[in-house]
Amino acid sequence: QAQLVESGGGLVQAGGSLSLSCAASGSFISISLMAWHRQAPGKQRELVAHITSDGITNYADSLQGRFTISRDNAKNTVYLQMNSLKPDDTAVYYCAAVIRTTTTVRAYWGQGTQVTVSS
Repeated sequence: QAQLVESGGGLVQAGGSLSLSCAASGSFISISLMAWHRQAPGKQRELVAHITSDGITNYADSLQGRFTISRDNAKNTVYLQMNSLKPDDTAVYYCAAVIRTTTTVRAYWGQGTQVTVSS
């Protein structure tokens, strides 16, 4: 079984930066797409960005230019660099990955990490 573990959340003032990371561990064959989503209180979970195994990225329109997704395939880790943070960025951030094991190919989710941006 595979699992994803996020780290790097916390409290930051508006205009500041935070970096999140998410590492995959366990028994699996490969990881294709990796992504970050977020869910603010009272709102639906939304895509922040995703990245393919070849490094092709896609961002939510409203976040492009402030957030950067990257990955290290050797470490099975995806990162999210968040700059110029705003109070509206406050949310629980979840990483997700499409992982192939010996028996299945499916999406896995991390447990989430809280990001709070104070005004």
